[in-house]
Amino acid sequence: MTPEQRLDFDRRRRQKNWAVLGVLVLLVVLFFAISTARVLRG
Repeated sequence: MTPEQRLDFDRRRRQKNWAVLGVLVLLVVLFFAISTARVLRG
C-alpha cells in the first residue's frame, strides 16, 4: 500500500468513525429524552 493510499484509507476510516459516533450520540440523546418524558408524565 502506497503512502497516498494509506492516507486515503485512514481518512475514510476516520470519517466512518465520526459517523458511527454521531449515530451513537443521537441514540443516547433520544433514549434520555424518552426516559425523561416518561418519568415526567408519571
